[in-house]
Amino acid sequence: MRHPPRSVLLAAAGAAALVASVLVPVVSAQGAAPACTVEYAVTGQWANGFQGSVKITNNRAPLSGWRLGFELAGGRQVIQGWNAKWSQSGTTVTAANESWNGTLGTGASVSAGFLASWSGSNAVPTAFKLNGTTCNVDSDPTTPPTTPPPSDGTAPALHVSGNELVDSAGETRRLLGVNRSGGEFLCVQGYGIWDGPVDDAAVQAIADWKAGAVRIPLNEECWLGLSGIKPEYAGAHYIAAVQDLVARVEAHGMTPILELHWSYGRYTGNSAGCSDVHATCQKPMPDMQYSPSFWASVASTFKDDRATVFDLFNEPYPDRATSSATDAWKCWRDGGNCPGIPYEVAGMQDLVDAVRGTGAENVIMAGGLAYSNDLGRWTAYKPDDPAGNLAAAYHVYNFNACANESCWNSTLAPVAAQVPLIAGEIGENTCSHGFTDQVVKWFDDRNLSYLGWTWNTWDCSSGPSLISAYDGTPTAYGAGLRDHLRALNP
Repeated sequence: MRHPPRSVLLAAAGAAALVASVLVPVVSAQGAAPACTVEYAVTGQWANGFQGSVKITNNRAPLSGWRLGFELAGGRQVIQGWNAKWSQSGTTVTAANESWNGTLGTGASVSAGFLASWSGSNAVPTAFKLNGTTCNVDSDPTTPPTTPPPSDGTAPALHVSGNELVDSAGETRRLLGVNRSGGEFLCVQGYGIWDGPVDDAAVQAIADWKAGAVRIPLNEECWLGLSGIKPEYAGAHYIAAVQDLVARVEAHGMTPILELHWSYGRYTGNSAGCSDVHATCQKPMPDMQYSPSFWASVASTFKDDRATVFDLFNEPYPDRATSSATDAWKCWRDGGNCPGIPYEVAGMQDLVDAVRGTGAENVIMAGGLAYSNDLGRWTAYKPDDPAGNLAAAYHVYNFNACANESCWNSTLAPVAAQVPLIAGEIGENTCSHGFTDQVVKWFDDRNLSYLGWTWNTWDCSSGPSLISAYDGTPTAYGAGLRDHLRALNP
């Protein structure tokens, strides 16, 4: 998708009486001091509600803005708060600083409170994240791991064999799963790294759908730590967060797909997402200035982990910048000075070369034109891959041009006969699943791969969102994919 929305729902107002207080102490293991600590307290409780408070202490570099996230399950709902901007989406609660208390120096603390309704139980939250960093646990964000955590063996190493993906034993593998948006936009907007929780429970919820793959959109400026991005969300901190999520996905037996979603370069032509030169929206093509460096760094980080797949660029659309289909496909493959695009473009061949130049042999995905919906000349212009591990990526929504069996038979089937075909995004904006039911049937009949957009608690018509809560509660749209994945792998 081009413009993932922010998943923030404002809490409703309310008030109630108070009773006895219950304080939850901070628990920290031995070793380096936690990057941040959070003290959570239930300061009053009654039949249908309670009052809670949080005290946040920053133990690292000073912050010019803060955002705390934690989970309130069991039917609890924040209805009013103070000393922070409180919101809740599903079970995920967020408290963001007010304009007057955003500065949080090293060793400084800030407190905020809220009122909430509850039913069933009022268990203490077990995990808190400040600006994307886990609190109350030992950490040293200045020295992230230099290599990715190894797979525990449950996520298979993959390579291409003919037109199939296979594991080290030669068994065919399909990538069936979901997208987990957030890493492409929250960091550049200055709010964190992930939109919603990505802890073990959150990843387990994805696995409980019987998903076998998770596509993770990324932002090149955040990964490379370019100026203008808050340092706590960039460079080593961002890379470490991606490594951690990849390790969790693999530990649950799922294939992580790392994908460049937002990139640098000013474009104001046809179908422009924004006029900003920075990586704040979808551009028609990746940029030569930073995208090859991004992929060289990503590939160097994960080249010893063949379970990780690389998706070169989310949704190319050089065809919107020129009326010549030939020029658009040449731009897609070769990059350079492309018609209608003012910045120097990195073509798919440039990005393949950047990955392979590190020695990485991971499977690579490359999406076609028209936001990866057009694969009509993909085989004619496919980049050369010396490792022979190249797959075609395709996106389809009910509003796309190629969104019916006739088009799939004429344009996708010939590609799928030559290389693995992976629908990196499928979805619809109807808050139902009639269209995606058609998509998965066509792909199932041909033993192909697909991933639903997106595992985020947004509006199903604008996202579209598969879930209404990060415990895996599906929207009406998401229920179709969940039930289908479970039927395939009961």
